[in-house]
Formats: sequence, structure tokens, C-alpha cells
Amino acid sequence: MSIVKLNNQGVKNVTAFGSITGLGSMTFIKKLTASSSGTLSFVDGASGVVLDNTYKEYLFTFKDIHPSADNSRLTFNLSVDGGSNYNVTKTSTYFYAYNFENGSGSGLEYNASGDLAQSTGFQELTTEIGADADQCSAGTLQLFNPSSTTFVKHFIAKSNDAQSENRDYTNYIAGYGNTTSAVDAIQFKMNSGNIDAGDICLYGIA
Repeated sequence: MSIVKLNNQGVKNVTAFGSITGLGSMTFIKKLTASSSGTLSFVDGASGVVLDNTYKEYLFTFKDIHPSADNSRLTFNLSVDGGSNYNVTKTSTYFYAYNFENGSGSGLEYNASGDLAQSTGFQELTTEIGADADQCSAGTLQLFNPSSTTFVKHFIAKSNDAQSENRDYTNYIAGYGNTTSAVDAIQFKMNSGNIDAGDICLYGIA
């Protein structure tokens, strides 16, 4: 990567910058929009989805995720067989910060009920999202080198929820799919009820 050099003493007097090369770019791949949807699935090779060795990192953004049932959590799981089964073994950690709307309480806690220890179950990405008309969740999920047949599949997620008890929650989740098989599909769903509304977008990171 080349280094940026200023051609004179002060930034306010700069007339030209050197180039920056080698930085990654983000490429939009696919958007799925929920409408009382039981699941939203991204399967490599289906409906324009790319989830293979084209990119070493994939980014999912989820916006205005609204559940059909109060106290529901958005979750995800991985597949190594083209979406026939979403049951990859995972180990993860989960902590969050929260604050009540009325200012009556706040905290920073480890969420032991949201982590996984060699479990094939779905990984939680949020706390209990409220089903009020104005309540929803938004966040991101990074998946690293899913096509590797050598290493486990790391993921990092962050989300912010308008929670059912009128609290704001910011969640931090990280872990790995403990498989050396290539991951070629990912599925999102609520742990209860449907994804009433919202969209999830997939990007490839060069």
C-alpha cells in the first residue's frame, strides 16, 4: 500500500494527495425483505447469491427488523450442504449494554443465556425485540472466509434493539462455526414467530 504524502506544510494548503491502493471495497450482492417471513436464507448460487471463495469476508446488514411476536430474538445458523440443514456447531460469547427509556436503570452485562458452547442451535443476534409498531432492531454480522476447508468460520455481530421492556440494548456477539467444511448458506429467523418486516442485505468485502 502506498503512503499518502502532503506536498506542503499545512493541510489547509494542500493541493494534491498521493494515492492509496490496496484497500478493500464493499460489493452489494443480495437484499432480502421480510413480510411475515418464517426465515430469510442466503444460499450460494441461488437467486444471485454469492457465498463462496469470491470474497474472504462477507457482511450482512439487518435493518428495521420487526417481529410478529413480542419478546422475540433474531437468530442465525450456518449450513455446509447448500441449505439442506442449518446446524453447524458453534461456540460464541455475548455481552450487552442497556439503558431504560425513563432512565431508571442501566448496565453492562455478560449474557450467558445467549452464548453457545459447541451447540448446533441458532445463535442469537438480539435481545427481546418489542412488537410495538415503532420497535425494531438493526445491526451487522461479519462472516470471515466461509469457503475455507482448513479453518473454523469466525463471525462478529453487533446490534441495537428497541427492547420489549422499553430499554435500549446494544449487543456484542462473536464466535466461530467449528467446522472445516465450506459454509455455503446462512439462515436468519426469529426464535418465536415470524420476521414481520425489515430487510437483510449481503455484501462481499474485497
